[in-house]
Amino acid sequence: MYELVISGRVVTPDGIIEEGWIAVRGETIAAIGAGEAPPATRRLDYGSAYLLPGIIDGQTHAGSQTGFPGLLPTTKAAVIGGVTTIVDMPYDHPEPVTTGAVLADKIAAIGTHALCDVALYGTVPPTPDRAQIADLIAGGICAFKISSFEAHPERFPRIGNAATHQLLEAVAGSGLPVGLHNEDQEIVRALATQFIAEGKTGPEHHSPSRPEFAELTATANFLELGATTGSHLHIVHISTAKGFDLVTGYRQRGVMATAEMCVHYLLFDADADMTRLGGLLKVNPPIRSGQCEALWQVLEAGDATFVSSDHSAWPIERKQNASIFDVAAGMPGLETLLPAFFTAAAARKGTDAAARMTASLLSDKVAEFFGLAGKGRLQPGYDADIAVLQPTTSVHELQA
Repeated sequence: MYELVISGRVVTPDGIIEEGWIAVRGETIAAIGAGEAPPATRRLDYGSAYLLPGIIDGQTHAGSQTGFPGLLPTTKAAVIGGVTTIVDMPYDHPEPVTTGAVLADKIAAIGTHALCDVALYGTVPPTPDRAQIADLIAGGICAFKISSFEAHPERFPRIGNAATHQLLEAVAGSGLPVGLHNEDQEIVRALATQFIAEGKTGPEHHSPSRPEFAELTATANFLELGATTGSHLHIVHISTAKGFDLVTGYRQRGVMATAEMCVHYLLFDADADMTRLGGLLKVNPPIRSGQCEALWQVLEAGDATFVSSDHSAWPIERKQNASIFDVAAGMPGLETLLPAFFTAAAARKGTDAAARMTASLLSDKVAEFFGLAGKGRLQPGYDADIAVLQPTTSVHELQA
């Protein structure tokens, strides 16, 4: 007899099992089938709801404001939204994860505060130390993250070209991805100074002050820096189809280059939404105009590795300043990642196709990318991380 059997429409890598069931022993999927469910100590029947692999959010910022205790509200938001694993960025307050000692402290904090599973990025200071890089790898990080733009001088510094190349050479043998926040600092800072001097400080000025060419310049620079190192080069967020074209071009040249899609770029348009939502919609790189359809096509063509939220929840007062340049960048996304992506995908492809797309791009491919063994699929032997999704609106109404 199994400890738990859950019934519903089971979304597996091979298709959707109608009237399916998942049998669980301990924390592991023991069996999956269809029809009459086997005996179990406990049974949960979700009828026509989809049973998805627990969502894995590959880009979150839990400790940016409150440090490691931020893991508690972040992971609480995760499980509310069907996210069973987060991959957390290293830019914690007040000290980023640049050494083995800080990493060990963060791992201990996960045990104290986290309500779901957590994988971790590491990072480097402006002058990288190979011994510290090795300590982070030995400590179990699943990726590195750096930025070509300084968001904070200590917590989130700019890593220059020489330091970036040193990191890429040091990491190459590990196979771990090195992710980039991709904006050119000189271009963005010069334009911000100009816009402020001209009084162009409304929400509609955010994207023009951080233009597409600043993003593309940083992306191309990073790809070229790493092209001969053998390291895995990853762009953590791209707001335009041209950016994905750049990454695809390098991959076709034989460079190990990938890029992820953040869900907000698929859902919002600067012309329609920045004035309406103001600072609430400020992210970097910015929401662009006229990109949503092209980005969906990128996703459907397989040119984005997975979809993430880039969750960064600020106090509301940090999002309501009169000048867009004084508004904190980032938005919450963990609770809405699954329903928002599924709803938009269902409007394009129908609910069954959207469920399979969701399982792939928000779970399976994320686990594969970060090397999270036993996660990302509903399959015997895998972790019993399961999200239940019940659509409440027909696809016809969504399309209308």
